[in-house]
Amino acid sequence: MLKLFAHSGIIWAFLITLAPAVYGAQVQSQWVNFDPHGRLVYRALPKGDHIMDFSYAGYGGGGVAIPDVPVKITVNPGGDDARQIQAAIDQVSQLNLVDGHRGTVLLSSGTFNCDQPLTVKASGIVLRGSDGTVLNLTGTPHLAINVSGERKTATEGQRTVITDDYVPSGSDSFVVASAAGWQVGDTIQIARPVTSAWVSFMGMNTLVRDGKAEHWLSGTLETERVISQISGNRITVSVPLSDDYDSRYLKPPGSTAVKVKISGLISEVGIEHLRILSPPQPIEITQPQFKALQFVDAQDCWARDLDIHDTIGSVHVGEGASRITIARVTITHSVATQGAALQSDFGASGTQALFDRCSSTGNHLFYFATFGRTQGPNVLLNCVFHGEGHVQPHMRWSTGLLVDGCQAPTGGIDLMNRGIMGSGHGWTMGWGVAWNCQAKSYVIQQPPGSTNWAIGCRGTFELEGMPPVKDPKLPSGIIDSPNSPVAPQSLYLEQLRERLGDEAVRNIGY
Repeated sequence: MLKLFAHSGIIWAFLITLAPAVYGAQVQSQWVNFDPHGRLVYRALPKGDHIMDFSYAGYGGGGVAIPDVPVKITVNPGGDDARQIQAAIDQVSQLNLVDGHRGTVLLSSGTFNCDQPLTVKASGIVLRGSDGTVLNLTGTPHLAINVSGERKTATEGQRTVITDDYVPSGSDSFVVASAAGWQVGDTIQIARPVTSAWVSFMGMNTLVRDGKAEHWLSGTLETERVISQISGNRITVSVPLSDDYDSRYLKPPGSTAVKVKISGLISEVGIEHLRILSPPQPIEITQPQFKALQFVDAQDCWARDLDIHDTIGSVHVGEGASRITIARVTITHSVATQGAALQSDFGASGTQALFDRCSSTGNHLFYFATFGRTQGPNVLLNCVFHGEGHVQPHMRWSTGLLVDGCQAPTGGIDLMNRGIMGSGHGWTMGWGVAWNCQAKSYVIQQPPGSTNWAIGCRGTFELEGMPPVKDPKLPSGIIDSPNSPVAPQSLYLEQLRERLGDEAVRNIGY
């Protein structure tokens, strides 16, 4: 079945064939393939690590249709536009929640000149444009739209140690010293310590730039999961873990888990059908910038059908944000930023983010980047990038990224060690997957104790050293079926179909 999508003058065409029988003799990956019953089978590495189930990324935890929230207030352009819009948002914020929603602020057709950020800090609000609605950013550089809660995390009880010698990446269960007082439905925070032994094992204890030592990571890497099953002291969680937990390098003190109560997140906020215009910005990224949109301390939110021009660091799923869908968002640059440092058009510091059918056109940039300590699953699905840029996780050990069916015909897709680049970004990504992508070039490297995969991808695969040196070359990650696409065409969509059924796939427009 061929589906066509039109947005911002771009025609999107995707061949959607989810049933395994359709593939016939098409090549299958040795790492994920179909069994005789049409179910996905995952090949594991010697310690049990395998490609994770990425289908939990997106609004509602994947496969949930974005709601159509009724209009409560309509705003017309003219006068002090930014303050008029903000007043309408604030007014709707006072309405009662009905099924999680308060209402939509509808911007009528026309140009709204905005000299300050629009801020959404309550749940259940949608900011929606009409045909021809433009947010024109004016004044001093600022963020156009800020969706932000105020997360608070309270521990409930004592931390307990994870007693497994090794918890593989992709696992959904582990054993703790004591699960006393925990119940199904509880949220737990899992902490993976950054020890000197692990930093040394990763080769990140020798970063030196201009004669000065650079610092990679310290503290802990934390992620939250909801308990779905308890059997003795074995805990099963609702979303698989994107990283591994190897006690050889993490003791003392060892990885731990604690029951937590998280409050202050906002949810059910949508940003829809807008054109956002910024003045061209031929500047270095250290200078003040016009940006488009960020979600911080937010859950189950979305942005869709946005046409963005000339903002820098445009769309960010930030810290404390989870289960966010960014769909059919197009970013276009008329000028490139200056200087050696690059900005990202799309970025993720949160988790379970789905970037679906998005596009970026421009040079001298990262089309997509993860930032330090980002825990997956996060997914780029059927995105198209034009220009001399890269999909490149950016710094300090993120895990669990899927780049699925994406195209960067004149750019690159890199899951790599950035060494002393930036401020000592080092290993940027582990347990990442590029699946059936097309790019000019790939740098897919193998971190110590981990790996990255490129499966069914078309383009040139390159070996690189750890910056700033060209040699020795770092080990390649797993390159499977190069220049021969594999079945299923989309790993994310097939995982979603298998977990939740065909309706879940239709719910997100496939």
